[in-house]
Amino acid sequence: MGTFCSVIKFENLQELKRLCHWGPIIALGVIAICSTMAMIDSVLWYWPLHTTGGSVNFIMLINWTVMILYNYFNAMFVGPGFVPLGWKPENSQDSMYLQYCQVCQAYKAPRSHHCRKCSRCVLKMDHHCPWINNCCGYQNHASFTLFLLLAPLGCIHAAFIFVMTMYTQLYNRLSFGWNTVKIDMSAARRDPLPIIPFGLAAFAATLFALGLALGTTIAVGMLFFIQIKIILRNQTSIESWIEEKAKDRIQYYQLDEVFVFPYDMGSRWKNFKQVFTWSGVPEGNGLEWPVREGCHQYSLTVRYKVIEDYSGACCPLNKGIKTFFTSPCTEEPRIPLQKGEFILATRGLRYWLYGDKILDDSFIEGVSRIRGWFPRNCVEKCPCDAETEQALEGEKKNR
Repeated sequence: MGTFCSVIKFENLQELKRLCHWGPIIALGVIAICSTMAMIDSVLWYWPLHTTGGSVNFIMLINWTVMILYNYFNAMFVGPGFVPLGWKPENSQDSMYLQYCQVCQAYKAPRSHHCRKCSRCVLKMDHHCPWINNCCGYQNHASFTLFLLLAPLGCIHAAFIFVMTMYTQLYNRLSFGWNTVKIDMSAARRDPLPIIPFGLAAFAATLFALGLALGTTIAVGMLFFIQIKIILRNQTSIESWIEEKAKDRIQYYQLDEVFVFPYDMGSRWKNFKQVFTWSGVPEGNGLEWPVREGCHQYSLTVRYKVIEDYSGACCPLNKGIKTFFTSPCTEEPRIPLQKGEFILATRGLRYWLYGDKILDDSFIEGVSRIRGWFPRNCVEKCPCDAETEQALEGEKKNR
């Protein structure tokens, strides 16, 4: 009893409110409908339990349901993990590479981003998923990906049950003209006959469940393909987007450099093990990450020097027609710039960048920076100062 009470705490019960959202309601509703109808169709009309195959089939259906729900609730309730409130890097000099979050009153650790829905900075944030009403990140990335794999597999099994149930039950009632099709129809000639006949209501419910199963297979299967693709690169969805924009930046400025993603371990297997482990606990602590040789923890943060003044106008005419018409459709502010100032940019569009304006060299928390958008053609990339580079290299060697 003591163990049970230690598991169920007030904080855990508060997490149950995540279920009161349209995303989990729809997701759990689809799982419930497909699983229930597949079991009912199997037992009553297609593959009865008194046969060996029917028993194995029924156990497999239950197994799919349990594994899907286990990984779904893990992804929802375990959560992605958050940057501790008030967190600072051990080396104070590293703070110049990090954005400061006013909400969490902490610096954003490498690979972390602030989620407006969760109101916290999320470790290794991939995205905020409405279907689990939580973020996908460092701690629950494996569970979320397994859910994306198991859901289509379970739906494929259920869809097979639905198709065969309708075919076997309608075989002797309708003529499709399929004289050349050779299918074992022994299941259609059940003896004794089903206790509940396969009527119009059962047909409509089975057809509806089939549509849900096929739709889920396609939609969730595509999401799984996207997730496993970025996992094998040891990226998140946000980092994949950052990499794409970094390559666009190199092409736009015609720079003589090659973008190297710092967290790619060099092989797909090593990248895979960064997320999936035998213990179920992801590697690392979510705050520091192993990086490739020649890179450091802050390689994704690019420092720029302002080369042209910018008034902070939402749609500046004097910065070019393309910059004018591609202004970001967001309420986030624009940063006025003066020549000689420095900017830390972490993401951007083709003609706009988003980041922090460094106001002074003291890096006072929450005071020394202004965050917002600014035109790309107003800045140029500048290398880190030699002192910082030496400090980063020394820290990497000490590790």
